[in-house]
Amino acid sequence: MNKLTIKEEEIMSFFWNNGPLFVREIVDLYPEPKPHFNTISTNVRSLEEKGFLSHTSYGNTFKYFHIIEEQDYKRGTLLNVVNKYFKNSYLGLVSSFIEEDKISIDELKKLIEKAENSKTD
Repeated sequence: MNKLTIKEEEIMSFFWNNGPLFVREIVDLYPEPKPHFNTISTNVRSLEEKGFLSHTSYGNTFKYFHIIEEQDYKRGTLLNVVNKYFKNSYLGLVSSFIEEDKISIDELKKLIEKAENSKTD
């Protein structure tokens, strides 16, 4: 799966949260100062080229819609991080969280309990 820039992720979040959109509608979703229409249009076309969006034609304008679900993107991104930085080891990832005090022992116990319960379902 292709990586997204921060700006592309921001635009994708509009699609994941709002469904199909015209470029003008995306611009309207931004707070002031709003980005230029052409800038957003270029980013949307890039997302389509990367395989994240497709479109339906309405005369001379396009309504874009996501073809990659947010969960699929998140899962793919996590897999890339684990592979690249933790040598494909989820244990290494969790160990890193523990070492950096990003997760407590109680939270870890809850995760273990959740994992054990999900295996019995």
